[in-house]
Amino acid sequence: MNQPLKIVYMGTPEFAVAPLKALVNGGFNVVGVVTVPDKPAGRGRHLQLSAVKQYALENNLPIAQPERLRDENFIQQLKDWNADLFVVVAFRMLPEVVFSLPRCGTFNLHASLLPQYRGAAPINRAIMNGEKQTGVTTFFIDKQMDTGAIIFNESIAIADDENAGQLHDKLMTIGANLVVKTVEAIANGAAQAVPQSISPNVQIYEAPKITKETRQIDWRNTTEIIYNQVRGLAPYPAATADLQNRETSAISSIKILAATTEKVLHNLPLGTLVIEKKTILKVACANGFIVITRLQPSGKQAMNVKEFLAGFREAEKYFLPLPPQSLNTE
Repeated sequence: MNQPLKIVYMGTPEFAVAPLKALVNGGFNVVGVVTVPDKPAGRGRHLQLSAVKQYALENNLPIAQPERLRDENFIQQLKDWNADLFVVVAFRMLPEVVFSLPRCGTFNLHASLLPQYRGAAPINRAIMNGEKQTGVTTFFIDKQMDTGAIIFNESIAIADDENAGQLHDKLMTIGANLVVKTVEAIANGAAQAVPQSISPNVQIYEAPKITKETRQIDWRNTTEIIYNQVRGLAPYPAATADLQNRETSAISSIKILAATTEKVLHNLPLGTLVIEKKTILKVACANGFIVITRLQPSGKQAMNVKEFLAGFREAEKYFLPLPPQSLNTE
C-alpha cells in the first residue's frame, strides 16, 4: 500500500468486534467508529454499551453514536474524519448520503453466501432451513438491502448438530479475515466487484428478523423441521413452547435450547409429553419425538433435562399445546 487508507468502521454486536480488532491489529488506519447509542437495559435500566463501543473505548478510537443517520451533525463528523473507505459489519441500513461519502466506497460483511439469505438473520435462517453450507460475503453497499456487487466470499460447512451460536463464532472468525482481505484488495486497486446474479433455477431464501412467532414451536411439524428450528435459534433467542396444565389450564413458557430427534411411528396427540426413567423428556410431533436435552423454564436458569425433571411435579398433568396455525406462515 502507498498511502494507508483512512477507514471508518460501523458495527454494533459482538460479531462486529472481531473484524474491527483484525483491522486494528493489522495496523490499518481506523480513524473513527460508528455504533448505536447507549441504551438502558436490565432491571436497573443502566446504560448498556454496544460491544463495538466497548472495544473502541479500550483502544482509544474516536466514536460516533448517531440517533439518526441523516443527522447533519453526524454527516459533518463523517466528512471531518475524511475517510477513504467505510467498512460496515452488523450495523444499520445506510442512506445514500452516508454510504456514498468515501472515495473508495462502502462495503459490508454479510454472514451468508449472497444472494442467499439477504436480511437481518442469515445465520439463524440458514440452520433453520437445514442448509449444509453457508459462508460470509463482502460487497459494496447500494440502495437496496444486501444487493450490492460482491467483492469476496468464503464458504463453510454447517455440521448436522451445530447451533446458531457455534456457527456465529466460526463465521465471525472467517469474516474478520475476509474484511482484512477486502480492505487490502481495495487499497491495492485489486478489488473486482461482481454484480449479484440470481439464476431462475435456484430458489433464493431470505433472512428476515426473528420474531416471537418464528420462535414458537409447532408440534404439527416434523422432527427435522423442529430440530433445525431449535438449532437455528440456540442459544439465543431460543425456540419456545408453552407448557399447559390440563386441570388448571395454566400456561408457562419454556425455551428449548438443545434437543435430538427420534423418528418413530406413534399415535399420541401432538404435543404429548413423554417422560422415561426420570431422565428423558420427549414431545410427540408429526413423525416421531423431539427429545429435549436442555431447556430454560420461564423465570429460571437454563438447565439440563435431568435437573428440570427433578423439580417437575405432577408431570402427567402437562402437555404442550399447538400454537395457532396462523403463526406458521413464514
